[in-house]
Amino acid sequence: MKNFWKQLDKPIFILAPMEDVTDTVLRQVIARCGKPAVFFTEFTNVEGMFSKGERVVRQRLQYTEAERPLVAQIWGTHPENFYKAAQKLIDMGFDGVDLNMGCPAQGPVSRGVCSGLINNRPLAKEIIDATKEGAAGLIPVSIKTRLGFRAIDFEWIQFVLEQKPTVLTVHLRTVSEMSKVPAHWDRLKTVVDMRDALSSETLIIGNGDIKALSDARQKVAEAGADGAMIGRGIFENPYLFSETVTLHDKTPEEKLRLLLDHMQLWQETWGDTKHFPTLRKFFKVYTNGFPGAQELRMQLMETQTPQETEQIVITFLRSHSASLPIHHPVPEQTSSV
Repeated sequence: MKNFWKQLDKPIFILAPMEDVTDTVLRQVIARCGKPAVFFTEFTNVEGMFSKGERVVRQRLQYTEAERPLVAQIWGTHPENFYKAAQKLIDMGFDGVDLNMGCPAQGPVSRGVCSGLINNRPLAKEIIDATKEGAAGLIPVSIKTRLGFRAIDFEWIQFVLEQKPTVLTVHLRTVSEMSKVPAHWDRLKTVVDMRDALSSETLIIGNGDIKALSDARQKVAEAGADGAMIGRGIFENPYLFSETVTLHDKTPEEKLRLLLDHMQLWQETWGDTKHFPTLRKFFKVYTNGFPGAQELRMQLMETQTPQETEQIVITFLRSHSASLPIHHPVPEQTSSV
Protein backbone atom coordinates (compact mmCIF):
# COMPACT_ATOMS: atom_id res chain seq x y z
CA MET A 1 0.00 0.00 0.00
CA LYS A 2 1.16 3.51 -0.78
CA ASN A 3 0.76 4.88 2.76
CA PHE A 4 1.79 8.53 2.70
CA TRP A 5 0.99 8.86 6.42
CA LYS A 6 4.12 6.89 7.36
CA GLN A 7 6.30 9.36 5.47
CA LEU A 8 5.16 12.44 7.40
CA ASP A 9 7.19 14.11 10.11
CA LYS A 10 5.52 14.34 13.51
CA PRO A 11 3.64 16.13 14.87
CA ILE A 12 1.35 15.98 11.83
CA PHE A 13 -0.81 19.07 11.31
CA ILE A 14 -3.94 18.66 9.18
CA LEU A 15 -6.57 21.05 7.81
CA ALA A 16 -9.92 19.70 8.98
CA PRO A 17 -12.73 18.92 6.54
CA MET A 18 -15.39 21.63 6.81
CA GLU A 19 -18.71 21.81 4.99
CA ASP A 20 -18.91 24.58 2.37
CA VAL A 21 -15.41 25.68 3.39
CA THR A 22 -12.59 23.32 2.44
CA ASP A 23 -13.16 23.11 -1.30
CA THR A 24 -10.28 23.16 -3.79
CA VAL A 25 -10.22 26.98 -3.78
CA LEU A 26 -9.79 27.36 -0.03
CA ARG A 27 -7.22 24.56 0.03
CA GLN A 28 -5.18 26.30 -2.65
CA VAL A 29 -5.32 29.58 -0.74
CA ILE A 30 -4.17 27.87 2.47
CA ALA A 31 -1.41 26.05 0.57
CA ARG A 32 -0.06 29.44 -0.55
CA CYS A 33 -0.27 30.94 2.94
CA GLY A 34 1.24 28.01 4.81
CA LYS A 35 0.63 24.41 3.84
CA PRO A 36 -0.49 21.79 6.37
CA ALA A 37 0.94 18.28 6.18
CA VAL A 38 -2.39 16.92 4.92
CA PHE A 39 -5.54 18.33 3.33
CA PHE A 40 -9.03 16.80 3.58
CA THR A 41 -11.95 17.40 1.22
CA GLU A 42 -15.40 18.52 2.27
CA PHE A 43 -17.70 15.71 3.45
CA THR A 44 -18.80 13.75 0.37
CA ASN A 45 -21.87 11.51 0.37
CA VAL A 46 -21.27 8.07 -1.14
CA GLU A 47 -24.88 7.75 -2.28
CA GLY A 48 -24.56 11.10 -4.04
CA MET A 49 -21.42 9.95 -5.84
CA PHE A 50 -23.55 7.46 -7.78
CA SER A 51 -26.75 9.48 -8.19
CA LYS A 52 -28.24 11.75 -10.84
CA GLY A 53 -26.80 14.69 -8.91
CA GLU A 54 -23.29 13.28 -9.22
CA ARG A 55 -22.04 16.38 -11.08
CA VAL A 56 -22.71 18.64 -8.09
CA VAL A 57 -21.21 16.09 -5.68
CA ARG A 58 -18.13 15.90 -7.90
CA GLN A 59 -17.32 19.56 -7.11
CA ARG A 60 -16.43 18.43 -3.60
CA LEU A 61 -13.80 16.12 -5.07
CA GLN A 62 -12.18 18.59 -7.42
CA TYR A 63 -8.54 19.27 -6.61
CA THR A 64 -5.14 20.37 -7.93
CA GLU A 65 -1.71 18.87 -7.42
CA ALA A 66 -0.86 21.73 -5.02
CA GLU A 67 -3.23 20.16 -2.47
CA ARG A 68 -1.43 16.85 -1.98
CA PRO A 69 -1.42 14.77 0.07
CA LEU A 70 -5.21 14.91 -0.11
CA VAL A 71 -7.68 12.65 1.68
CA ALA A 72 -11.30 12.36 0.54
CA GLN A 73 -13.69 12.26 3.48
CA ILE A 74 -16.86 10.28 2.79
CA TRP A 75 -20.10 9.51 4.61
CA GLY A 76 -23.32 7.69 3.87
CA THR A 77 -25.59 4.77 4.64
CA HIS A 78 -24.94 1.73 2.47
CA PRO A 79 -21.71 -0.27 2.78
CA GLU A 80 -21.78 -1.26 -0.89
CA ASN A 81 -21.57 2.41 -1.85
CA PHE A 82 -18.53 2.87 0.40
CA TYR A 83 -16.93 -0.03 -1.45
CA LYS A 84 -17.61 1.59 -4.82
CA ALA A 85 -16.60 5.03 -3.53
CA ALA A 86 -13.20 3.77 -2.38
CA GLN A 87 -12.58 2.26 -5.81
CA LYS A 88 -13.62 5.48 -7.51
CA LEU A 89 -11.43 7.62 -5.25
CA ILE A 90 -8.43 5.48 -6.18
CA ASP A 91 -9.22 6.06 -9.86
CA MET A 92 -9.51 9.80 -9.18
CA GLY A 93 -6.02 9.85 -7.69
CA PHE A 94 -6.73 10.54 -4.02
CA ASP A 95 -4.00 9.75 -1.51
CA GLY A 96 -6.36 8.37 1.13
CA VAL A 97 -9.97 7.95 2.18
CA ASP A 98 -11.45 8.97 5.54
CA LEU A 99 -14.72 7.81 7.08
CA ASN A 100 -16.85 10.53 8.67
CA MET A 101 -18.15 9.05 11.89
CA GLY A 102 -18.09 12.33 13.79
CA CYS A 103 -20.27 14.96 12.12
CA PRO A 104 -22.98 15.93 14.66
CA ALA A 105 -25.39 17.55 12.16
CA GLN A 106 -28.94 16.58 13.05
CA GLY A 107 -29.96 15.43 9.56
CA PRO A 108 -27.35 12.68 9.12
CA VAL A 109 -27.48 11.72 12.80
CA SER A 110 -31.25 11.25 12.66
CA ARG A 111 -30.67 8.81 9.79
CA GLY A 112 -28.13 6.91 11.87
CA VAL A 113 -25.07 7.91 9.86
CA CYS A 114 -21.96 10.04 10.51
CA SER A 115 -21.77 10.30 14.33
CA GLY A 116 -25.02 8.32 14.49
CA LEU A 117 -22.86 5.27 13.76
CA ILE A 118 -21.54 5.49 17.32
CA ASN A 119 -24.90 3.93 18.25
CA ASN A 120 -24.77 1.29 15.49
CA ARG A 121 -21.49 -0.55 15.68
CA PRO A 122 -22.52 -3.44 13.40
CA LEU A 123 -23.21 -0.97 10.56
CA ALA A 124 -20.06 0.99 11.39
CA LYS A 125 -18.02 -2.21 11.05
CA GLU A 126 -19.71 -3.11 7.75
CA ILE A 127 -18.87 0.35 6.41
CA ILE A 128 -15.24 0.15 7.55
CA ASP A 129 -14.81 -3.34 6.11
CA ALA A 130 -16.45 -2.38 2.80
CA THR A 131 -14.26 0.69 2.46
CA LYS A 132 -11.11 -1.30 3.19
CA GLU A 133 -12.16 -3.92 0.65
CA GLY A 134 -12.77 -1.22 -1.95
CA ALA A 135 -9.45 0.44 -1.17
CA ALA A 136 -7.82 -2.95 -1.79
CA GLY A 137 -4.72 -1.95 0.13
CA LEU A 138 -3.93 0.70 -2.48
CA ILE A 139 -4.72 3.75 -0.31
CA PRO A 140 -4.94 4.09 3.48
CA VAL A 141 -8.33 4.16 5.23
CA SER A 142 -8.69 6.51 8.20
CA ILE A 143 -11.57 7.39 10.53
CA LYS A 144 -12.69 10.62 12.17
CA THR A 145 -15.08 10.40 15.10
CA ARG A 146 -15.99 11.91 18.49
CA LEU A 147 -15.41 10.82 22.07
CA GLY A 148 -18.92 9.45 22.33
CA PHE A 149 -22.57 10.21 21.68
CA ARG A 150 -24.23 11.60 24.83
CA ALA A 151 -21.31 10.86 27.14
CA ILE A 152 -17.63 10.07 26.74
CA ASP A 153 -17.52 6.47 25.57
CA PHE A 154 -14.11 4.82 25.47
CA GLU A 155 -15.75 1.52 24.50
CA TRP A 156 -16.57 3.17 21.18
CA ILE A 157 -12.97 4.36 20.80
CA GLN A 158 -11.77 0.84 21.63
CA PHE A 159 -14.11 -0.58 18.99
CA VAL A 160 -12.79 1.81 16.33
CA LEU A 161 -9.15 1.09 17.24
CA GLU A 162 -9.82 -2.63 16.90
CA GLN A 163 -10.77 -2.01 13.25
CA LYS A 164 -7.13 -0.95 12.69
CA PRO A 165 -7.60 2.29 10.73
CA THR A 166 -4.38 3.85 9.48
CA VAL A 167 -5.31 7.02 11.36
CA LEU A 168 -7.91 7.77 14.03
CA THR A 169 -8.80 11.44 14.44
CA VAL A 170 -10.83 12.18 17.55
CA HIS A 171 -12.82 15.38 17.86
CA LEU A 172 -12.51 15.73 21.61
CA ARG A 173 -16.17 16.35 22.40
CA THR A 174 -19.26 14.16 22.40
CA VAL A 175 -21.95 14.48 19.75
CA SER A 176 -24.39 16.11 22.18
CA GLU A 177 -21.77 18.68 23.18
CA MET A 178 -21.50 19.85 19.55
CA SER A 179 -18.99 22.73 19.88
CA LYS A 180 -20.61 24.27 22.95
CA VAL A 181 -17.98 23.24 25.51
CA PRO A 182 -14.17 23.29 25.45
CA ALA A 183 -12.61 20.26 23.76
CA HIS A 184 -11.50 17.55 26.23
CA TRP A 185 -7.83 17.46 25.31
CA ASP A 186 -7.13 15.87 28.69
CA ARG A 187 -8.83 12.70 27.39
CA LEU A 188 -6.59 12.25 24.34
CA LYS A 189 -3.84 10.53 26.34
CA THR A 190 -6.33 7.79 27.22
CA VAL A 191 -6.92 7.21 23.51
CA VAL A 192 -3.16 7.02 22.95
CA ASP A 193 -2.76 4.55 25.82
CA MET A 194 -5.55 2.39 24.39
CA ARG A 195 -3.81 2.38 21.01
CA ASP A 196 -0.52 1.40 22.65
CA ALA A 197 -2.18 -1.38 24.65
CA LEU A 198 -3.27 -2.92 21.34
CA SER A 199 0.30 -2.65 19.97
CA SER A 200 -1.38 -0.87 17.09
CA GLU A 201 0.28 1.28 14.44
CA THR A 202 -2.78 3.54 14.14
CA LEU A 203 -1.81 7.21 14.26
CA ILE A 204 -3.78 9.25 16.82
CA ILE A 205 -4.79 12.79 15.89
CA GLY A 206 -6.57 15.23 18.21
CA ASN A 207 -9.08 17.82 17.03
CA GLY A 208 -10.88 20.77 18.64
CA ASP A 209 -10.30 24.41 19.61
CA ILE A 210 -6.76 24.77 18.22
CA LYS A 211 -5.93 28.34 17.19
CA ALA A 212 -2.11 28.17 16.80
CA LEU A 213 0.58 25.62 15.98
CA SER A 214 2.32 26.32 19.29
CA ASP A 215 -0.86 25.31 21.13
CA ALA A 216 -1.21 22.23 18.93
CA ARG A 217 2.37 21.15 19.64
CA GLN A 218 1.87 21.46 23.37
CA LYS A 219 -1.40 19.55 23.43
CA VAL A 220 -0.10 16.80 21.15
CA ALA A 221 3.07 16.41 23.23
CA GLU A 222 1.13 16.22 26.51
CA ALA A 223 -1.03 13.42 25.13
CA GLY A 224 1.77 11.60 23.33
CA ALA A 225 -0.35 11.77 20.17
CA ASP A 226 0.84 11.95 16.57
CA GLY A 227 -0.69 15.24 15.48
CA ALA A 228 -3.57 17.67 15.44
CA MET A 229 -6.34 18.51 13.02
CA ILE A 230 -7.23 22.21 12.88
CA GLY A 231 -10.40 23.68 11.40
CA ARG A 232 -12.05 26.92 12.45
CA GLY A 233 -8.74 28.49 13.47
CA ILE A 234 -8.06 29.36 9.83
CA PHE A 235 -10.92 31.87 9.93
CA GLU A 236 -8.82 33.90 12.33
CA ASN A 237 -5.52 33.25 10.57
CA PRO A 238 -5.23 31.70 7.08
CA TYR A 239 -1.47 31.58 7.74
CA LEU A 240 -2.09 29.28 10.71
CA PHE A 241 0.01 26.45 9.26
CA SER A 242 2.92 28.72 8.43
CA GLU A 243 5.93 28.49 10.73
CA THR A 244 7.00 32.06 10.00
CA VAL A 245 4.03 34.27 9.07
CA THR A 246 0.73 35.22 10.72
CA LEU A 247 -2.13 37.35 9.51
CA HIS A 248 -1.12 39.99 12.05
CA ASP A 249 2.14 40.46 10.15
CA LYS A 250 0.24 41.51 7.04
CA THR A 251 -0.64 45.09 6.13
CA PRO A 252 -4.27 45.98 5.35
CA GLU A 253 -3.29 46.10 1.67
CA GLU A 254 -1.78 42.61 1.80
CA LYS A 255 -4.85 41.21 3.53
CA LEU A 256 -7.13 42.69 0.90
CA ARG A 257 -4.91 41.51 -1.96
CA LEU A 258 -5.27 37.99 -0.54
CA LEU A 259 -9.04 38.44 -0.45
CA LEU A 260 -8.99 39.47 -4.12
CA ASP A 261 -6.74 36.55 -5.02
CA HIS A 262 -9.10 34.19 -3.18
CA MET A 263 -12.07 35.63 -5.04
CA GLN A 264 -10.31 35.46 -8.41
CA LEU A 265 -9.43 31.82 -7.87
CA TRP A 266 -13.05 31.13 -6.88
CA GLN A 267 -14.26 32.76 -10.08
CA GLU A 268 -11.77 30.92 -12.28
CA THR A 269 -12.65 27.60 -10.65
CA TRP A 270 -16.42 27.78 -10.24
CA GLY A 271 -17.74 30.54 -12.52
CA ASP A 272 -21.45 30.69 -11.75
CA THR A 273 -21.72 26.98 -10.87
CA LYS A 274 -21.51 27.78 -7.15
CA HIS A 275 -23.63 30.18 -5.13
CA PHE A 276 -21.61 33.42 -4.72
CA PRO A 277 -22.84 34.21 -1.16
CA THR A 278 -21.00 31.05 -0.04
CA LEU A 279 -17.83 33.06 -0.56
CA ARG A 280 -18.89 35.80 1.86
CA LYS A 281 -18.03 33.73 4.94
CA PHE A 282 -14.36 34.27 4.06
CA PHE A 283 -14.55 38.07 3.94
CA LYS A 284 -14.22 38.34 7.71
CA VAL A 285 -10.89 36.48 7.48
CA TYR A 286 -9.30 39.32 5.57
CA THR A 287 -11.19 42.39 6.79
CA ASN A 288 -10.12 42.75 10.38
CA GLY A 289 -7.46 44.43 12.45
CA PHE A 290 -7.19 47.75 10.63
CA PRO A 291 -9.03 51.09 10.57
CA GLY A 292 -12.25 50.92 8.57
CA ALA A 293 -12.27 47.11 8.48
CA GLN A 294 -15.69 46.74 10.09
CA GLU A 295 -17.36 49.20 7.71
CA LEU A 296 -15.66 47.53 4.74
CA ARG A 297 -16.80 44.10 5.92
CA MET A 298 -20.40 45.30 6.24
CA GLN A 299 -20.28 46.60 2.66
CA LEU A 300 -18.77 43.38 1.34
CA MET A 301 -21.44 41.25 3.01
CA GLU A 302 -24.03 42.98 0.83
CA THR A 303 -22.28 42.21 -2.48
CA GLN A 304 -23.82 39.89 -5.04
CA THR A 305 -21.00 39.39 -7.58
CA PRO A 306 -17.19 39.13 -7.69
CA GLN A 307 -17.05 42.31 -9.77
CA GLU A 308 -19.03 44.28 -7.20
CA THR A 309 -16.82 42.95 -4.42
CA GLU A 310 -13.64 43.88 -6.25
CA GLN A 311 -14.85 47.41 -6.90
CA ILE A 312 -15.57 48.01 -3.21
CA VAL A 313 -12.14 46.67 -2.23
CA ILE A 314 -10.32 48.76 -4.85
CA THR A 315 -12.21 51.88 -3.79
CA PHE A 316 -11.20 51.21 -0.19
CA LEU A 317 -7.56 50.68 -1.16
CA ARG A 318 -7.47 53.85 -3.26
CA SER A 319 -8.92 55.92 -0.47
CA HIS A 320 -6.28 54.63 1.93
CA SER A 321 -3.29 54.65 -0.39
CA ALA A 322 -3.41 56.45 -3.71
CA SER A 323 -0.13 54.91 -4.80
CA LEU A 324 -1.37 51.30 -4.76
CA PRO A 325 -1.56 49.65 -8.20
CA ILE A 326 -4.98 48.40 -9.27
CA HIS A 327 -5.50 44.67 -8.92
CA HIS A 328 -6.07 42.61 -12.06
CA PRO A 329 -9.78 42.49 -12.95
CA VAL A 330 -11.98 39.58 -11.98
CA PRO A 331 -13.15 37.81 -15.15
CA GLU A 332 -16.81 37.90 -16.09
CA GLN A 333 -18.90 35.04 -14.78
CA THR A 334 -19.04 31.96 -16.97
CA SER A 335 -20.95 28.72 -16.68
CA SER A 336 -17.92 26.50 -17.17
CA VAL A 337 -15.89 24.94 -14.39
